[in-house]
Amino acid sequence: MTQPPQDILLERHGEHLLHIVLNRPEVRNALRNQTLQEIAGALAAAETDSRIRAVVISGNLKVFAAGADINELAERGAIETQLDVRPQYWRTIASFGKPLLAAVTGYALGAGCELLMHADIAIAGRGAKIGQPEINLGTIPGAGGTQRLIRTVGKPLAMKMVLSGEFIGADEALAAGLVAEVVDDEAALSRTLALATTIASKSPLALRLAKEALLKSYELGLDAGLQFERKSFSLLAASDDRREGIAAFKEKRAAVFSGR
Repeated sequence: MTQPPQDILLERHGEHLLHIVLNRPEVRNALRNQTLQEIAGALAAAETDSRIRAVVISGNLKVFAAGADINELAERGAIETQLDVRPQYWRTIASFGKPLLAAVTGYALGAGCELLMHADIAIAGRGAKIGQPEINLGTIPGAGGTQRLIRTVGKPLAMKMVLSGEFIGADEALAAGLVAEVVDDEAALSRTLALATTIASKSPLALRLAKEALLKSYELGLDAGLQFERKSFSLLAASDDRREGIAAFKEKRAAVFSGR
């Protein structure tokens, strides 16, 4: 029998939305291997569950996730670190094919900032503090903090954050494109759930292909990206969902998408 998760809580909101809550408040939601394993496991299960169309991940008002579990990392030398299973969990999170949203309140530091960047859309509370302070421990980010951050916010700010370890606030994160919206701390989760509910009402096929096409822009040149977009657009022409969407538009009613 599969053991219930210890580091996260799983909640369902309606039929199509899964909410993952980081639940290690005693250590400021530090992301130990077990935490990442449970997140990756929940996403892997959601990937194959046709009822789930979007996922939200959150912490609590004081902290989203304040980094990796330092005690756990301190136990590993160079060989153990290189052979660690941890990168496999991050790859599972990164490869999740459905929309993934993050509600970020309080501190999102180190691995917490990296988890934020694995989300497709992040909404931050006004009091959020975001950073990659690994330099203060004599190390560097190890789960995409250098590669994803510089692609998101640009070289000057990424260099400042990684080399100094200084945090940025929610407004600066918004201006830099690290988060999509800033709202009052108390409203961050409800706003993220509301947006995720809107997204989950769309065609699952279109959502998956739209996300894939958008992410391809990081890997492909413009011509190849446009070709991928057009092929995806053409493929959807064969779907029941597109026929339903067009019919609903003509009939001035809400579309009911089946994912076929």
